[in-house]
Amino acid sequence: MSLKPSEISADEVKRLAAEFETAPLAGVLRWIWDKFGTRSAVGTSFQGAGLVMIDHAIRAGITFPVFTLDTGLLFPETYELKQRLERHWGITIEALPPEQTVAQQAAEYGPELWKKAPDTCCTLRKVVPLQKKLSTLAVWLTGLRRQQSGTREKTQVLELYHFDVLRDLYILKANPMATWRREQVWDYIKAHGIPYNPLTDLGYRSIGCLPCTTKSDGGENERAGRWTGFDKSECGIHTFLGDSI
Repeated sequence: MSLKPSEISADEVKRLAAEFETAPLAGVLRWIWDKFGTRSAVGTSFQGAGLVMIDHAIRAGITFPVFTLDTGLLFPETYELKQRLERHWGITIEALPPEQTVAQQAAEYGPELWKKAPDTCCTLRKVVPLQKKLSTLAVWLTGLRRQQSGTREKTQVLELYHFDVLRDLYILKANPMATWRREQVWDYIKAHGIPYNPLTDLGYRSIGCLPCTTKSDGGENERAGRWTGFDKSECGIHTFLGDSI
């Protein structure tokens, strides 16, 4: 059910991306829902921007399916947050597990693969499950923001994403939070009482898998606490799947 080339052209995506730069978040979400309905879904790791986007959609009566990548290595606080959010919004958040458990991966690749080959670990536990999910969708909504890091500063509100080169599959990747600042995100969360990960208040600015996430001392790079000691700032789901057009 991936995006059909006839549904939207690269030129139209670029035009809409420019138009949506200053559009209200709810307006962008409404356009996606009206055009694609449940063929679009929100992928979240429960970072602040994703929570704001989901809340906007629900308040607007837009019922996007929501999914998350469950690597089996998340913080206990993250698993608890998933349950709190489901109760708060009255929704079910689909958890996408990798093909192997952590123990099965260790048996094949050796223990603590994330310490030896973090890119391989991320590919097995995040990229592959996501790629399978995207093949069933037309639109993938993310909480990417330009302010988060240098690798995300060119993020567009809409992108045509070639996520499976081998099978020549495309998806419309929507990043409606691209222009939002961190302060805007957290002001909204606090004002609307949205549950969030308590680790945020302890100095964790970007929260992923437990073995690969540390506290950050601030600064513009919000992802500085990820994969400390490696030349790595992305898990791969936004960089390894293919190309944006």
